[in-house]
Amino acid sequence: MDSNDKRDNAPKIGWTFLSNHAHVLICIVENPLARMRDLAFQINITERAVQQIIQDLELAGYLSHVREGRRNRYTVRMKKPLRHPIEKHCAVSELFAMVSR
Repeated sequence: MDSNDKRDNAPKIGWTFLSNHAHVLICIVENPLARMRDLAFQINITERAVQQIIQDLELAGYLSHVREGRRNRYTVRMKKPLRHPIEKHCAVSELFAMVSR
């Protein structure tokens, strides 16, 4: 990485209210053609972590992808309910609406 990498200068957060799985979903909704490298940089996790999260989300039915040339186009199932019992009354679309910029 370059010494000017923004992650090096970012404040250390420690914890966040949303999980990395939620962060990946939100970023993919905003950019369905996002590369894993770009997602990793944006979320401040490793590419390997992004790969694992995408695999988790696909296996759970929240995410699918099709190959377009050298890239993947991701599709998020926005009507699918969130997983935890406390939040299962909400759909992915409501999570995205809450944090959309």
